[in-house]
Amino acid sequence: MPIISNMEIFEAQNRISGVIHRTPLCHSESLGRMAGVEMFLKTENLQKTGSFKIRGAANKILALPREEGAKGIITASSGNHGQAVTYAARMCGYSATVVMPKGGSRVKADSIKEYGAELLFCGSTSEERISYARQLRAERGAVYVPPYDDLMVMAGQGTVGLEIMDDLDGIAAVLVPTGGCGLIAGIATAVKELNPSIAVLGVEPEGSNSTGISCRAGKRTALNTIKTVADGVRTTIPGELTFPVVQRYVDDMLTVTDKDILRAQYLILERCKILAEPTGAVSAAAILCGALPEKFKGRRVVAIVSGGNVSMEQLRESFDPPCRS
Repeated sequence: MPIISNMEIFEAQNRISGVIHRTPLCHSESLGRMAGVEMFLKTENLQKTGSFKIRGAANKILALPREEGAKGIITASSGNHGQAVTYAARMCGYSATVVMPKGGSRVKADSIKEYGAELLFCGSTSEERISYARQLRAERGAVYVPPYDDLMVMAGQGTVGLEIMDDLDGIAAVLVPTGGCGLIAGIATAVKELNPSIAVLGVEPEGSNSTGISCRAGKRTALNTIKTVADGVRTTIPGELTFPVVQRYVDDMLTVTDKDILRAQYLILERCKILAEPTGAVSAAAILCGALPEKFKGRRVVAIVSGGNVSMEQLRESFDPPCRS
């Protein structure tokens, strides 16, 4: 049995519909010609707080009994989930604390503080900050909202898949940037339970490919080191709850280089006028660099642009001439 089903995802859609944006599904003839496919971008960079993360965070927090939420909300995040949790907590009148990595995205940290959260820093990996956030939860008696390994969070992220299925027919594949697997677990459940013939493909940077390694090993397998420009998918191991969903529903895992990611980020902005952060360009990078299997050529594919929270400094680095070729 799947850990979540479309029943939970439809319930999440009803719960959060008044909070989130229904983001556009944009057709790019230009990028499609370059890649030899009919290419669509699901623009979660236009979502509230700048990424898909508000879907799962809002679903989790809106479902809390008031007496629990009033104790405060704690989470761990590279940035986007922290913004989403803080936004949803503030909307409900709850306090929020976010644990970010040391040296993380300045623009994401600034946004979290602007939304009103207490911001703390710990380590460089997702596991380090998650461990610290859980410790704080125990000390304070607050509610912990996981960044991915949670049924309510997964169900909220799955609403991306419902919207895609509502908006477009004839899809051959949906490509999803993959870290802890909350987004791909939700989307894969939504898509596969509505149409099992559609392929769901995860995409990881080659320097942070724990899910691909775990899938090939048949069990959750941790990386010793992580190195990628895509900060939203710097995860050493897929989630305990999310990974079984990936094993059940995800057809394949693809990898891309950081150069592929930065080139895709540049092309998405130049050709489509869509601003993606590096993590948000990961799935499009797989299509544009030729990592997409040949059987999908000439067919209709959807790439999830998962977020757009990027600083001007990072944009300048991304758009140096080498990334354009």
